[in-house]
Amino acid sequence: MSWYKNAEEQRREFIADWLKGETTMLMLCARHGVSRKTGYQTVKRFQELGWDGLADRSRAPLHHPNQTAPEVEQRLIELRRQYPTYGPRKLLPELRRLYPEVPWPSASAVSGLLQREGLSRPRRRIRRSVPWTEPFANATGSNDVWCMDFKGWFRTRDGRRCDPLTVMDAATRYLLTCRGLDQPRGGHVRRVLERTFEEHGLPRVIHTDNGPPFASTGVGGLSSLAVWWIKLGILPERSAPGRPEQNGRLERFHRTLKAETATPPQPTLRAQQRAFDTFRERYNVQRPHEALGQVPPATLYVPSFRPFPHRLPELEYGPGVTIRRVRSNGEIRWQGDLVYLSEALRGELIGLLPQDDRHWTTTFGPIQIATFDAHARTFLRTPAKVLPMCPG
Repeated sequence: MSWYKNAEEQRREFIADWLKGETTMLMLCARHGVSRKTGYQTVKRFQELGWDGLADRSRAPLHHPNQTAPEVEQRLIELRRQYPTYGPRKLLPELRRLYPEVPWPSASAVSGLLQREGLSRPRRRIRRSVPWTEPFANATGSNDVWCMDFKGWFRTRDGRRCDPLTVMDAATRYLLTCRGLDQPRGGHVRRVLERTFEEHGLPRVIHTDNGPPFASTGVGGLSSLAVWWIKLGILPERSAPGRPEQNGRLERFHRTLKAETATPPQPTLRAQQRAFDTFRERYNVQRPHEALGQVPPATLYVPSFRPFPHRLPELEYGPGVTIRRVRSNGEIRWQGDLVYLSEALRGELIGLLPQDDRHWTTTFGPIQIATFDAHARTFLRTPAKVLPMCPG
């Protein structure tokens, strides 16, 4: 018997010959080209199930030992719909926290389930190059480095402009601030930071890009905000021009922030801020973070031991430094002449330390900001200090 052509038809022919009772089982099997074992099995199927029992049977197992239980799949799907940006590696820690008694499947099994349910798509693999620098190499503990940036403005549904300002601790990824501003101005940023400093204390370094209001095109790239930070004992650190990936922790975070709070935008600026606040609480306290071993940032972050002072101290300079106070128009007086330096430093004390009989190193607190040419009566800009602005 040629089973591979039409197995069911051949079985029926075999049983039809067997029912005639004209030959032995040995000769019947030889005529149809099957073993006696197969012949007896075919007869047994016919006796138990009749002619329908001769149909082809599926070889798929009736039970899959590794199959996810339907109630487990349902909980996975419900959580994914609640948090559409969560992948398997975030869903599983959250589910283990909520239901520790349930044996949850592997991340690959969850990924397959989400794809079958149409809740995710396979991502195109991106080849990444090794970064050319490590801007956060010194961010080993809470408040070593804070990252700060604007996400990029959008309009709420009533037409109001919203510029989300985010501040994050680089080591623990704790989201310190997420505030929607109607203008990205230095005064607005300062008020937000004052509340942040009062709540969390002062960091050692603040990392930003080179745009306003964080930096300027003046000497040392100092803005009014940067001057304020230096007086508070905070070092400004800036990404190299044209290298936004050096603040990549915030760049990546901003995509998540937009997906979960502003897609679509909220009806009003106030409603948008409520969405930011809700997201910030969940991000810090509940949401697993892959870079932290799938624990939320709040489990690692501790406030700074450096409190925010209510009065700014005057900067002090060591021996051998010539001190000048910057006038309201940004100039200093030098041997009877007025020399322009920077309006960002108006009212502040700067220090000048001689290099030779002509050039003086110009510092603001611990930061070298320029070189003063005493013969030409001009300040020569020094290369922009980035990653970090090292003390002079």
